[in-house]
Amino acid sequence: MPETLKIGAVAKRAGITVDAVRFYERRGVLPPPLRRASGYRQYSEATVERIRCAKSLQALGFTLDEIADVLRAVDAGVASCARERPRFETVLARIDGKIAELSAIRRDLLATLERCRDGRCTFVEHASRSMKSRRA
Repeated sequence: MPETLKIGAVAKRAGITVDAVRFYERRGVLPPPLRRASGYRQYSEATVERIRCAKSLQALGFTLDEIADVLRAVDAGVASCARERPRFETVLARIDGKIAELSAIRRDLLATLERCRDGRCTFVEHASRSMKSRRA
């Protein structure tokens, strides 16, 4: 009979907190665990591996809903590279969009810093005028 684990052991082996295990259950990343007569949750080592997989997908930029979808496809036996590729492409496009946004913010900040270095900074003066007009 395979070893069963309590929630604390699962959390420790997976490198997360007990609350995170419960959160993953609520969000559908983990299936509902079996319960002992005492009410304690009981898990298998497969739960630890599932959490590690979920954490890997999170590190790649997947949302918890996307992770749950991927894992449901794995559970159903329908996951394949061809089927999952669009999910990965969607995440990549989202990350590329965030990079573009951050690059634009960085350019604006560099321009502001350059104006400040040259004594042409208008940000503080503009903010001061804006705050004074709100008080009036």
